[in-house]
Amino acid sequence: MKAAGKLKAARTFHREIGDAMFSQRVKSVMQRKKMLTAPPETTVSEAARLMAKKNVGAVMVVEEERLVGIFTERDVVIRVIAKGRDAQTTRLAEVMTAAPTTVDPDKTYGHALLMMHEHGFRHVPVIENGKPVGIVSARNALDPEMEEFVSEARRREHIR
Repeated sequence: MKAAGKLKAARTFHREIGDAMFSQRVKSVMQRKKMLTAPPETTVSEAARLMAKKNVGAVMVVEEERLVGIFTERDVVIRVIAKGRDAQTTRLAEVMTAAPTTVDPDKTYGHALLMMHEHGFRHVPVIENGKPVGIVSARNALDPEMEEFVSEARRREHIR
């Protein structure tokens, strides 16, 4: 196969993976294992330690099992460090994004990505029956496990 043919085949393959990935339901893409919650009185330094331990970029701030806010790695930089706040004493309630935009687990991942793009954020809490059940991020689109999942789903479609 000539170089132009290989390039066209690669583009087609990536477009198919992208289309399949973006049409997946949020519930199949969301990260339940990496979902991190904390109460509003948690300090920024404790939240940062939890985020580092779980290797995640956001904490859902929850009170009485209800989402009241989200705090992200970007908030650490913009709302805490850049403002000269003390991470040891500043509480999440003071620097979180209150009442964040959320997504239903039955919406498509493409819908969630479009929301993130339009509103300028990278994490969206997944809410079911008023309670947080997971989180999706723009990073999920780059996740090798997701690519593997989509490839397996495609393979199974061809078997049927």
